[in-house]
Amino acid sequence: METPIAGWHAHVYYDPAATRDAAAAVRDGIAERFPAAVLGRWHDLPVGPHTAAMYQVAFAPDLFPMLVPWLALHRRDLSVLVHPETGRQRADHIRHALWMGPPLPLKAEILPE
Repeated sequence: METPIAGWHAHVYYDPAATRDAAAAVRDGIAERFPAAVLGRWHDLPVGPHTAAMYQVAFAPDLFPMLVPWLALHRRDLSVLVHPETGRQRADHIRHALWMGPPLPLKAEILPE
């Protein structure tokens, strides 16, 4: 039986000293074009499995065909991790993930499976 995708997350990574303005422009673009997306807090320090500063964008599966292509073209050279929400956190972040830009290391061992 296939695991359903309940939603999607995009993690937009940035350097607080060098690329926060670019990350803010991406965030503003998402807020303007995709009001149904939920913008998470800014994390200027690594949090959870993430090894760089980031913010999260949560969105429903029906937004995927519009939001993800928009991110691909407007990410301002930032790395972005896009992953499904299936309830299997480690698999979602590692095996089922899509990267835009250079992939960053994740601390997969802290994610439950």
